[in-house]
Amino acid sequence: MACHPERSEAKSQACSEPRRHKGSKPNRDLQFDSALPAFLCAVLAFPLTACRTSDFPQYPPSYREYIYVTNSGSDTVTVLDVVNVRVDRELPVGRDPVALAAGPARNEIYVVNSGAAPANGSLSIIDAEHNAVVATVPLHRQPLSIDLNAAGTRAYVVNSGSNSVSVIDLGARHETAQIPAGDQPVAARLAPDGKSLVVANLHGNSVTIIDPLGATVRATFTGCPGASEVVILPDSSKAFVSCSAGHQVMVVALAQPDARPAQPDRLETLMDVGRGPVDLAMKPDGGEIFVSNSLSDSVSEIYNSTDEVGDTYMIGNNPIRGLVSRDNSLLYVANLQSQEVTVYSIDEGKRVGSIQVGDGPAALAFSAGGHLLFVADRRSGDVAVVRTSTQSLFTLLPAGNDPDAIVDKAFDVQ
Repeated sequence: MACHPERSEAKSQACSEPRRHKGSKPNRDLQFDSALPAFLCAVLAFPLTACRTSDFPQYPPSYREYIYVTNSGSDTVTVLDVVNVRVDRELPVGRDPVALAAGPARNEIYVVNSGAAPANGSLSIIDAEHNAVVATVPLHRQPLSIDLNAAGTRAYVVNSGSNSVSVIDLGARHETAQIPAGDQPVAARLAPDGKSLVVANLHGNSVTIIDPLGATVRATFTGCPGASEVVILPDSSKAFVSCSAGHQVMVVALAQPDARPAQPDRLETLMDVGRGPVDLAMKPDGGEIFVSNSLSDSVSEIYNSTDEVGDTYMIGNNPIRGLVSRDNSLLYVANLQSQEVTVYSIDEGKRVGSIQVGDGPAALAFSAGGHLLFVADRRSGDVAVVRTSTQSLFTLLPAGNDPDAIVDKAFDVQ
């Protein structure tokens, strides 16, 4: 693929007058930085037409790939064209979009709009082939998180202000059930086998286990202060929940009804990590989990098979999001109170570099082929595009105000 002139346009946009937030957001102690770092604009001033065609894959004419970014301060979703590395468009959605998911079967993107109290939120459905909003599904108070089943036919949306989880039939475009959860749920993850839905209740300091097939609560475990994030092992045997108001990760062994004897859900252990654990990044092979300790400026490594915490590494200023490379070798960490993403070598057990991005990196996503890393920068209102082969910034693309969630979708048009 040759370099495209549109990238020079994106460069000039990235170095123009930055956007300002229209209002403050709950639980976000962020101050707007009035300008992008000068050195970033200097980097972007180099002619982008000098890049080699070998830096990017060759795509067939039918191939499409987009990055979608929620802009909670603009009530929009920015759509980036991955093939040409440029802004495609910005779509109006509902009030305060905060989360999104890409459909595994349909070429659709599902955007959670948290709404404005006392109004309820909604789910915007984007047709990825045309990049247009095609439906809106009403939700309840302050929805914050979404997960999909493997077939892409159902969505599970956490309603933080209603203490519930909505089950959405994505084909029919309507809610089929509302399941009670704990006090202020903020995240829910469906086990790969589809038999357990694990909900983190922030104010309830608890974890709710739901039977998604029967739409009933199966178990509740307390003792996880500020429960905030969930990951589940690929074999669906265990869930790990970060306790963000403390310094621990809760481990729950999920029910195995087909075992002999049958095993119920049970609390396995609480593991000490750093202060303010807010994110859990699992290796694609399920081998280890890396905990971003926001108040300790560190990352802790958890060995999933033995429920042991290995070493803890100083990583950056307020790490809030991690992402492991497809080959399980590198961990990328977004450090919110900085302008860099830290690169950590899992095999070597040490930091191997840092990548300068925009201000306030908050969310990460790889391109489908893994050759690019996209970083949503919350304070500067842009998306950094990083070459993973060289661990270097390629360009900055403009987004809306307060970008804070990001997802990739690739497909072939018929």
